[in-house]
Amino acid sequence: MILILFLVFFLLLFLRFPVAFALGLSTLSYILLAGYPLVVIPLKMYSGIDVFVLLSIPGFIMAGNLMNSCGMTDRIIRFCNNLMGHIRGGLSLANIGASMVFSGISGTAISDTASIGSVMIPAMKKEGYEADFACAVTASSSTIGPIIPPSLPMIIAGSLTGLSIGKLFLAGAIPGLMLAAGLMTVSYIISKRKKHPKQPKATWVQRGKGFIHAFWALVMTFLILFGIVGGIFTPTEASIVAVIYALLIGFFFYRTLTWKGIYRVMTNSAGTTASLMILVGFANLFGWILVSEQVPQSLANFLLTITENKILLLLLINILLIIIGSFMETIAALLIIYPILLNVAVFAGVDPIQFSVVAVLNLIIGLNTPPVGVCLFVASGIGRMPLEKVARAGLPFLLVSILVLLLVTYIPALSLYLPGLFD
Repeated sequence: MILILFLVFFLLLFLRFPVAFALGLSTLSYILLAGYPLVVIPLKMYSGIDVFVLLSIPGFIMAGNLMNSCGMTDRIIRFCNNLMGHIRGGLSLANIGASMVFSGISGTAISDTASIGSVMIPAMKKEGYEADFACAVTASSSTIGPIIPPSLPMIIAGSLTGLSIGKLFLAGAIPGLMLAAGLMTVSYIISKRKKHPKQPKATWVQRGKGFIHAFWALVMTFLILFGIVGGIFTPTEASIVAVIYALLIGFFFYRTLTWKGIYRVMTNSAGTTASLMILVGFANLFGWILVSEQVPQSLANFLLTITENKILLLLLINILLIIIGSFMETIAALLIIYPILLNVAVFAGVDPIQFSVVAVLNLIIGLNTPPVGVCLFVASGIGRMPLEKVARAGLPFLLVSILVLLLVTYIPALSLYLPGLFD
């Protein structure tokens, strides 16, 4: 029965079915063959989405769409370009810097790639950068988004395990900054070797104006993070605060939001939220089947029969998660495999907060791992470049991302230091 479940699931993924439909149809085939009553489907789906903290997801999605709609992305890019445009390959560094700032708004890698890429990839091509390099930088830097708070994958991880979302946000801060620094270093080295263009150095007046224009986006990130960590409001309340904040900024400060624009943002956010909630519901049903068939215990026992050495076990888990992340969207993969592997990691003596960061980092690196990395597809589509060329240009960035992953995996203090300050 489990074999049929997985065969149907992977067959549908291979046929390019959306992950939610692949989960739903595979679980339906299992339930019909196993003789369970069909009422199990809505019951388990509802129990999966009936989690209070998941109410924060539509709020953060809408806040990100509002900030993007009111021109915040362009302002962030201009500010980062004012700071780093005069360095060799400065536009690529500005691309990474903009992704780091925008991550505090979107919290997802794919939306980061699409939003930043639609502006930066054409701009970099126009300035004389190779198209495959521009696409690779954009796709690689988008992985910063789900690590630096607020992070939708971290919210999902917290809702699945009951871990403090505030601590998960803090745990991702240092790894996210390390990832940004590593990507900037690789980008600078490549730009020096290929003699990529640089722009005239911005004056302090220009930098000051750029900071003022991007100021409200920076404030939003700190407002959300310190509001949650400081106990001022819950993640769900923070998402509502973010929406109200974005509306006020768009209407009264930038004056770029219109009622028509708000309606478009609301419909887009509702569609994204609905598709995500369907995914969460089907994933919970899928997970219930796995638990009832004792698949998590079997997988845990299998890994532990290979080795009980903590270092080797974490290495095996990393390899498994990167492979899964290259074929499956981050949140879907978290819902299915993360709770299983968390038990194995905790048994081996790994802190659950640290492992959550490791799991999310693995899965978002998978988004840039050939052959199916979703962010690679999005960036190559914007840049109109063959996927294989973008993947080849992204290999140096992929290697530095893996290096950061290994450091976070084997040096617990990198993810546990900041959460430990609030114990």
